[in-house]
Amino acid sequence: MTSISGDFAQAKSIPGSAPTKSTVTIRIEPDGRIVRLHGRAGWMMRKLVDAGKRGVTTLDLPTGVRVSHYVYLLRRDGFIVSAENESHGGEFPCRHSRYRIETPVTILADVATAA
Repeated sequence: MTSISGDFAQAKSIPGSAPTKSTVTIRIEPDGRIVRLHGRAGWMMRKLVDAGKRGVTTLDLPTGVRVSHYVYLLRRDGFIVSAENESHGGEFPCRHSRYRIETPVTILADVATAA
């Protein structure tokens, strides 16, 4: 890309820090089974546990996060995640789901490592 003055613009594509991959270790309470969740599935589990009974919606998380896919990954691994549809008003009224973790879990370790 060339600027109007003829100088080349410098691209700023080098991130300030390396991307991180999340690993969350949890204990499923009734039987004490230990499970490790990696990447966005682990990140989503952390968000659901932190939110508690309030739950999580796409409006609570950063733009572009594929919440329903990460919930799908957790459900595929056997976790019970409820989804309640709700409406919201505002300039762009719509419907969205509020997700809650129903499987009793405890987070034992939460580690982010450089990818």
